[in-house]
Amino acid sequence: MRIRITTPCVVSAVFASAVLLTACGSESAHPGGARPEGGGEGRTAVPGGPEKDGVRIVGSSGQVASTDFEVTNRETEPFTYTITFEVLSDSGGVMANERQTVFSVGPGRTVKDTVRTNTPGRVRVGKVRRVPSAEAPDGTGACPPSGVRVTADEGDAAMGLRVVGLHLENCGTRPYTVEGYPLLGLLDEDRKPVSGVGILHGSGDIATMKAFDEPPRPVVLKPGESASAGLMWRNTTGAGDAVNVPYVRVEAKPGAQPMTVAPELDLGTTGKLGVGPWKKDTPQREGVRPLALVVGAANGGGASSQSRAA
Repeated sequence: MRIRITTPCVVSAVFASAVLLTACGSESAHPGGARPEGGGEGRTAVPGGPEKDGVRIVGSSGQVASTDFEVTNRETEPFTYTITFEVLSDSGGVMANERQTVFSVGPGRTVKDTVRTNTPGRVRVGKVRRVPSAEAPDGTGACPPSGVRVTADEGDAAMGLRVVGLHLENCGTRPYTVEGYPLLGLLDEDRKPVSGVGILHGSGDIATMKAFDEPPRPVVLKPGESASAGLMWRNTTGAGDAVNVPYVRVEAKPGAQPMTVAPELDLGTTGKLGVGPWKKDTPQREGVRPLALVVGAANGGGASSQSRAA
C-alpha cells in the first residue's frame, strides 16, 4: 500500500536527476511484484545525484509522469520510509512536491517502487523520513498489538505560531483510557534525543489558549473512538542556533507502546514546546483543523491561517 500526498511548492532549487543502480535483495513494494499500470515500457535510466538516506531514483518514463526509485534499508530492523519527491521545472525550480510512503522495508532489503506526479517534470529525492516499522502504521490498516495508533497531522501556522495535532485512535476491541498529557521524546535527523527544549504542560506562555490550559480529565475511548492533543510553539529565531525536530516519539500514557511521528517542529531558538491534554474527539471536532480549535480566540477570531506542509 502506498500513500501519496500532493502539495504545492515554490522553493527554488538546483535540479538533479537520477542514477541507475541495482542492489542485492531487491523486491517490489507492490503485491506480487507488479508495477503500477503504465509504468513499465519506455522507462530509461537518467544520470543524476547520489543516494539520499537510502533512497535512489533509478529511472523515469517519457510517456507518463512517473519515476522509479529504490529504498535500501541498511538498519538491523524493518523501517518505514516517507519520501518527499521534488518535481523540477526546466530551469531547476521546484514546482511541486509528491510525498509517498513505503512501508516496512526489511533489514538489508532493497524495495523498488514508482512515484506518479500530477505535474510533469524532472524528479529528485527531496526529504526522507524513516522510522522503525514497529513504531509506525503498517500500511494495511491493521491495528497494532497495543490496540491504539498515534498519528500527527500536518498542522497550521499563523503569525509565527505553530500548532500540530496528535491523534490517538482506539482501533482495538476494548476500551482504552488515558488521562493527562502525551509523553514526548524529541528526536533529531538521526533519531537521537534533542536537548535544550523545555516540554511544558499547557501553553507555557507561548500564547494564551484556553484549550491548552484546561486541566486534564480521564478520557475513555471505546473501540473506534479517538482523542487529540495539541503541540504548540513559535518558530522565533534569535541568538543561538535554531532547533529543528523532525521526529517526535509519543507515548499515549506511561508504559504505552511508543509511536514515532514526523511533524517537523521548527522550534527556532525559543527552547519551548507546549503540550495540551488529551481530549476526546466529538462529531463537532472531527475534521476541524487544530489551529481553528485553539488559535481563533488568541487572534480575536478573525485572523486567517495557512496550511503548513510537513
